[in-house]
Amino acid sequence: MSEMVGELLTLIIMAFALGMDAFSVGLGMGMYKLRLRKIFNIGLTIGLFHVWMPLLGLIAGKFLSEKFGVFATIIGGLLLMVLGLQMIWSTMKKEEAKVITPVGFGLLLFALSVSLDSFSVGLTLGIYGAKTIMVLLCFGIAATVQTWAGLLLGRKVQGWLGTYSEALGGTILLGFGLKLLAQIW
Repeated sequence: MSEMVGELLTLIIMAFALGMDAFSVGLGMGMYKLRLRKIFNIGLTIGLFHVWMPLLGLIAGKFLSEKFGVFATIIGGLLLMVLGLQMIWSTMKKEEAKVITPVGFGLLLFALSVSLDSFSVGLTLGIYGAKTIMVLLCFGIAATVQTWAGLLLGRKVQGWLGTYSEALGGTILLGFGLKLLAQIW
């Protein structure tokens, strides 16, 4: 029982870390004059993408795990570390990126862009043998709630929090990557 609670806690923390980019971009996007109905739809769309992308990653990861064993675990740990470092690095850039308009194709592109990292983490969790339903629920719920929070908060404040939240998410993923590699050695 305590093993399942530990796995659930780990998944919740990872889901929180992955949702930080949706939160930070939502902060900037929340500066637009969005109606609450639109905010609701954006959150649900991003939540769905944070379910499908890790599902595809989990399927691929389980396949790799069966074929390549420890080597696949090393790749999974390295993927988490690279992803975490990339998130931290992106916060250090001084360039302002144009915000994608959250309508139609722009919304789908936005949802895909903030959920691509979920595929990589899903791949790692598939290699590790995580429980699929727990992963999908944690990732989907966390991304949806964090997107809503970012959009709503973005309506109230300036976007300075976004940079720090993405760096925190990157640090968490980097830590989990290191932990995964430490278990092997």
